[in-house]
Amino acid sequence: MGIFDSFFKSETKDSNWPGHLLESTEQLDDLISNSYKTPQLIFKHSTRCSISRFVLADFIAHFTFSENEFGAYYFDLLNYRDISNDIAERFEVQHQSPQLIVVKNGKAIANSSHEGINELHLTNFL
Repeated sequence: MGIFDSFFKSETKDSNWPGHLLESTEQLDDLISNSYKTPQLIFKHSTRCSISRFVLADFIAHFTFSENEFGAYYFDLLNYRDISNDIAERFEVQHQSPQLIVVKNGKAIANSSHEGINELHLTNFL
């Protein structure tokens, strides 16, 4: 893990990201199970991409939902490439970065990438 990864990860845990970090297949299994109660979001982020950083910051700035409305997971795809491949396979979505995947009842019901992430109307998935 590089210096920038640890800086970003610390920042995400402390104040910015409105949910959890996705770092294991066990967490992915839990996310899927939880999606039967509450829609879950996976934000796939590349820490080396300036567009991804911009879109992530904009997403966080405009995310107004509570944990009761959405489970939100931040995913660092560079450090967990095998899980990224698992996400693409399980949810039948083409890998992109940045990417937001909405999971409900165990299935990806929407996904978008790049600037389209902030154009998703998340209230439609509650």
